[in-house]
Amino acid sequence: MILALKKNITPAREETLLAYLHQMGVTAAKETCRGCTVLLLEGAVESLDAQLLSSLPAVEAVLPLDEPLPLSSRAAHGADTVVRVGPALVGGGHFCLMAGPCAVESQAQLLSIARSVRSAGAMVLRGGAFKPRTSPYDFSGLQKEGLELLSLARRETNLPVVSEIMSPDDLPLFENVDLLQVGARNMQNYDLLRALGRVKKPVLLKRGSGATLRELLLSAEYILSGGNENVILCERGIRTFSDGTRSTLDLSAVPLLHEMTHLPVVVDPSHAVGRASLVPPMALAAAACGADGLLIEVHNDPLHALCDGAQALLPEDFAALARQIAALREVTHR
Repeated sequence: MILALKKNITPAREETLLAYLHQMGVTAAKETCRGCTVLLLEGAVESLDAQLLSSLPAVEAVLPLDEPLPLSSRAAHGADTVVRVGPALVGGGHFCLMAGPCAVESQAQLLSIARSVRSAGAMVLRGGAFKPRTSPYDFSGLQKEGLELLSLARRETNLPVVSEIMSPDDLPLFENVDLLQVGARNMQNYDLLRALGRVKKPVLLKRGSGATLRELLLSAEYILSGGNENVILCERGIRTFSDGTRSTLDLSAVPLLHEMTHLPVVVDPSHAVGRASLVPPMALAAAACGADGLLIEVHNDPLHALCDGAQALLPEDFAALARQIAALREVTHR
C-alpha cells in the first residue's frame, strides 16, 4: 500500500501517523516528489483499513498495491508538471521545440545547424555524442569530444542542449548537458534510471519500440522515486506490422498519456518515420493532438550525414515547419 500525504502537514501529525503504522506492524519508507511526501508501506498492510487511513488529516490518498504509479499517475497529482530546461519550459501549456543533428560530427557542422535552428525558433539544441547503433560497424558518435562540441555550441548560441546518456558511469561527462536523454533502447536500463533519479538535471525518457505506456510510466517511476521530479516523456514510434516507415508513430499515446500522467509528453517524429518528407506532417499532427514539444532532426548536409541523414530536415525546411507549428498552435489555442 502507498500513502500520499497532504502538503504542509505538521510534523506532529506525520509522527502520529508513523507511530500508528508502527503499532500496526507496518514499516514506512518515505519518498518526496513534487513537494509531496509518499509513504511506501510494507509488512502487515492487510491489517490496515484503507477507508480509515483516507479519513486521517495527514493523508491525501490511499493507493492499493495494484496502483504501481504513485508518483507519475494523474490520479495522485492532478496538476501538470512543468519542466525547465535552461530558460525553456515544457508542459502545462508551454510548448518546446528541440532541434539539431542526430549526431555531432564536427564543430563547423554543429555550429552551423545550431545557429539556424535558433533563428527558426528552436528553444533546445539536440545532438548525439554517444550513439547506440544496431551494428557495431556504424558511426557511434564522437562521445567525449562530441559533448565538448555541444558545450561550445551552448556557449555560442545560448541554447540549452539535450543529448543521450547510455551509462551511469558517463554522468560526470554530462555536466554541461541541460537535458539528459534516455534512448528507446535504454528505457528499461534500471541502473541508469536509478542513477538519473539521484541527479537534479531534467530527463527526457523515450518510449521503447516494444513498450506499453504503463511500462514507460513504470520506467519514469524509477527516476521519480529517486527524488528527480523533472521527467519528460517522449513518444518516438513503436514496432508494428507496418513496414512503410521506420516505426509506427503512436500519436494516440499523447492524449492518452495526458490522461494517465501529469508529466509532459513530447514527440520525436524523425526517428518514428525515418523519412524527411514525412516529418513535417507528423510533427504538425503531434502538435495538434496536444504534444508539449517536438524533437526534430536537422542537418545542413543530409547526403553526407554520418547518422540518419534520410530523416533529417534541411535548415530551411525546419524553419518553414516551425512557422507552420506556430500558426497551428495559434489556431487550436494551445
